[in-house]
Amino acid sequence: MMMRFLVCALTCACMAVPAGAANLVKTYAYYTIHGRTLDDIQHELSRRGPTVKTTGLRHPGATRMAFNTRIGYADQPGSCRIVSAVVTVKARVILPRWRQRGRTDRDVRIFWDTLAADIKRHEERHVEIAKNHGRQLEQALLAIDRQDNCKDAAAKAKDVTARILASHDRAQVQFDKVEGINFESRILRLLHYRMERIEAGKLPG
Repeated sequence: MMMRFLVCALTCACMAVPAGAANLVKTYAYYTIHGRTLDDIQHELSRRGPTVKTTGLRHPGATRMAFNTRIGYADQPGSCRIVSAVVTVKARVILPRWRQRGRTDRDVRIFWDTLAADIKRHEERHVEIAKNHGRQLEQALLAIDRQDNCKDAAAKAKDVTARILASHDRAQVQFDKVEGINFESRILRLLHYRMERIEAGKLPG
């Protein structure tokens, strides 16, 4: 789950500037939960987890993202074309941090380690989806045909941006939907795998 903001900085340029793949600026923030049982953990996640604007509910993890687009134009008499497009995705990943891990039963620790790893994987995938769409946005902007003037080119860029970001939002919603359906079976599978690795001495218990 996530929020999206769009900041579009438009600049005019006379010379072409090479376009790179979408940039990513990623930071992490943590909130603390307490408790010594699985019920305690569930209650704390529900009470302290970040609120997601799209649902109005608290979630174990969240990713807040902003797309910042910088476009360069070549303005010539009677025509204008886009010569550079650089998209920067700014992602702030919010994750839980459990303080009582060292003072609880082994089974609770194993469950927490499994759950925490899955929460982080989930949020990292949200970031990947955003970066992929940032790259698509760069490519789509550069593919815009030459326009009569830079005002028309900017309008085309706005339409393309809206289309790609709408696709991005749909992809994020679909990802959450699939993850939600598969949550129970996934956690059980991950728990089984973690137990096998612990018994084999590959992970601490």
